[in-house]
Amino acid sequence: METLKRTKVKELLNSTAYGTDVIVKGWVRTFRNDKFIAINDGSTINNIQAVVDSTIDETLLKRLTTGAAISITGELIESIGKGQKVEIQVKTLEILGDSDAEKFPLQPKKHSLEFLREIAHLRFRTNTFNAVFKVRHALAFAIHQFFNERGFVYLHTPIITASDAEGAGEMFRVTSLDFDNPPRTEDGKVDFKQDFFGKSTNLTVSGQLEGELAAMALGEIYTFGPTFRAENSNTTRHLAEFWMIEPEVAFNDLNDNMNLAEDLLKYVITYALETCEDELEFLKNRLLEEEKQKPQDERAEMDLLAKLHFVSSNDFIRLSYTEAIEILKNSTPNKKKKFKYLIENWGADLQSEHERYLVEKHFKKPVILTDYPKDIKAFYMRQNEDGKTVRAMDILFPGIGEIVGGSQREERLDFLEKRMQEMNIPTEDLYWYLDTRKFGTAPHAGFGLGFERLVLFVTGMTNIRDVIPFPRAPKTAEF
Repeated sequence: METLKRTKVKELLNSTAYGTDVIVKGWVRTFRNDKFIAINDGSTINNIQAVVDSTIDETLLKRLTTGAAISITGELIESIGKGQKVEIQVKTLEILGDSDAEKFPLQPKKHSLEFLREIAHLRFRTNTFNAVFKVRHALAFAIHQFFNERGFVYLHTPIITASDAEGAGEMFRVTSLDFDNPPRTEDGKVDFKQDFFGKSTNLTVSGQLEGELAAMALGEIYTFGPTFRAENSNTTRHLAEFWMIEPEVAFNDLNDNMNLAEDLLKYVITYALETCEDELEFLKNRLLEEEKQKPQDERAEMDLLAKLHFVSSNDFIRLSYTEAIEILKNSTPNKKKKFKYLIENWGADLQSEHERYLVEKHFKKPVILTDYPKDIKAFYMRQNEDGKTVRAMDILFPGIGEIVGGSQREERLDFLEKRMQEMNIPTEDLYWYLDTRKFGTAPHAGFGLGFERLVLFVTGMTNIRDVIPFPRAPKTAEF
């Protein structure tokens, strides 16, 4: 006789095999009237209802609490209740792990996201985070699928590095030296020659520089890995540990780069819409409930699904930084001094409020800004003929501002060396990067897509700490 195997809740909810016996294992979401058990096993955002009768031991039922892990064997029957097609008539019930009902913090009620961050080890059990992390998975899978279909090579770049790709200096140091008594040089400085790697090393802020080396041989590569920034920023848009997607493509110019980034964003958002219908519908409704608490004039013009379809089906607006500055200078919030950072002159570094104005108020579409002043951009970006701007591009999305930053890279050795000297970046430490400009240099381009910002946009969540399982931010490293 064949042993009955466990069936996932997602499969059962779509089944019409009424009258067959099934085994379900999961966690109790609710237990009502000593009769109805809502069970969830993580396979779907939806629960399956199990119905117990007098044949089940009462003492066992008294131990049944919210959060307990259970195994149920029963008959799959057609449900007469609203909102569900099937339920299980319980024949046997086993409690796999008791739950302390009085202390279990996730009762069947609405919890604030702030509270759930404090119990990040349990927030996976909620519908909201079941949905968020299913969408996160779908987006990650779609990213790999997009690049694989186009012949890109997935490259693992170092997490520990001796170079600062951004030149910003906000990096976490990696060392095996004794903090209390580090070795010193004759002039009293820490002697990193005695450290594990024989030099000062840090956690990476980007895999771009190493990615460029590979693109100069493999043609098209991408990285997708963790990156770290020791920026003391406690905003809803920043993390200290986050994930980046960074393609680098030989022979691409700025225009090719913009096309690739726009295609990628539309592809992965479309994939999420097609494969995460239940999750996105739940997140849409959750957002609509939140919107009801806001004043009428502050409510979003589009619901979550409409916003995602809008982005995936519309061409992005493309304009230069110079054109954007003119729009911002002449905008109502700038003239009425509503911007926190007023735009007065060309050369200003755009803030989130400016980026969001362009996207949400002026164009009402995603925007790609190009040709920024070289003084506010990184050393590796290709200089334009005007000597003032570089072939940079940033993609701006509603709600979050910059989601992609990239550029055509500076392939000319003399220009690159000069720019590094101007920015006090030691050329001797990056000899290997400069070598690619000596041996078969070629035009190439790439960009970085902040994965958490993408998940933030697609899920409609408002705090970036709610789209990564275990957020790392200033003074926050629990779990």
